[in-house]
Amino acid sequence: MSAPHLQDGIDRAGSAVQLLWKPGAAPWTPEAVDSEYAGWRAEQRAWHEGVAVSNLSHHMYDMVIEGPGATKLLAAVSANNYEKFAVGQAKQIVPVTERGFIVTDGILAREAEQRYTLSGVPASQHWVQYHGEQGGYDVSFTTDPSTAYRPGGADPKLFRYQVQGPLAQQLVESVFGGPLPPTRFFHWTPVTLGGRTFKALRHGMAGQAGYEFIGDWADGQYVLDALLAAGEPLGVVRVGALAYTTASVESGWIPSPTPAVYTDPALRAYREWLPLYGIEGQRPLHGSFYSDDIEDYYVTPYELGYGRLINFDHDFIGRDALLEAKENVRWSKVTLVLNNDDVRRVLGDDPGFTLSYSRHRIESASGPAGTTYHIASLDPYHAILALSLVAPEHAAPGTEVSVVWGEHPGPGTAADADLGFPRIRATVQPAPYNEHARTRYRRDDA
Repeated sequence: MSAPHLQDGIDRAGSAVQLLWKPGAAPWTPEAVDSEYAGWRAEQRAWHEGVAVSNLSHHMYDMVIEGPGATKLLAAVSANNYEKFAVGQAKQIVPVTERGFIVTDGILAREAEQRYTLSGVPASQHWVQYHGEQGGYDVSFTTDPSTAYRPGGADPKLFRYQVQGPLAQQLVESVFGGPLPPTRFFHWTPVTLGGRTFKALRHGMAGQAGYEFIGDWADGQYVLDALLAAGEPLGVVRVGALAYTTASVESGWIPSPTPAVYTDPALRAYREWLPLYGIEGQRPLHGSFYSDDIEDYYVTPYELGYGRLINFDHDFIGRDALLEAKENVRWSKVTLVLNNDDVRRVLGDDPGFTLSYSRHRIESASGPAGTTYHIASLDPYHAILALSLVAPEHAAPGTEVSVVWGEHPGPGTAADADLGFPRIRATVQPAPYNEHARTRYRRDDA
């Protein structure tokens, strides 16, 4: 008997929303990494004030896309510019459906002229592989899943360690005996340490200067030990799973938006190809914002802030719809700073650590205003921040709104039912919230 596919799950549940709606679902955190090492507050402060090391080796899928048709395939299924995509460069991939809604993003690295590695949650990888196989492209796919899904508890193929913070450069120079070659943001340079060669990717976790070191897993412990030893005089702090998940809130990245693949009749064959027990069938929806229509959760790349990555100089799936979407942006990405008095009133006198990917309803004095996507405590700002999408008329910094705090029960209860949920006042601020991330570190990634 074959394994159930996504369309099976939708049919049995009655709708995509009925399949995915899971009130109170626990927030995702990276697997195989301790929750905390020095405490989440100290770990967050480290990448703002000192230097932090994060282990990213376990929670991402990596798919190698290789062959004479690799670039042709990627150009056909994503909106990125491949003419100006250098070997040794990485980009966020922007795949969209025929209607211009995003599938989800991922990090695409060009390893050679016809060899790429796509990393992240596997929704974008599924999209690329399906079209590669169905379109008959001369290309192969090799996937290394995250540790939670790797058979038999096998080790990852790659290690990934991030070094971030104002003292990151000092740590790196101590490890390598001097500065690394000048490297643009989201580009990498090969480096050697103790006879081991690996990549140094210029990357920022939350706007701070730093690197992501990537190489063969067999060399990983040696590299990690060297980074920690060199960082000891600088007060290096290891970042655990809790603190790591909060960085995207201040850097303005909305992780894993709802893949827009559940409703289009033309994508039925795709849904029958996708496994039910994968990201598309299992990533939960919950919070105070509820709709019976899954399309109310779809977003375009423009609404996520990816307009700078879109290139119309080639034909790709969804090109015409994206041209139209460019002139019809429904949502603006913002950061909400939740009112601390209201937070204590609703969550208690000592809220502690808060992390949620729930879709909470945002309201203005005139009615619904938007939806939260990622909420987290950020100790360096002494606040809980909510990375959100709001209607453009509510996006000006300083605008006052409120967040409806609660868990809608889902199907069977009206979307606009008065459930008595408390409101938390919030102030609109820019996204990214981190000033360095907003003004500097993204200039060179197009």
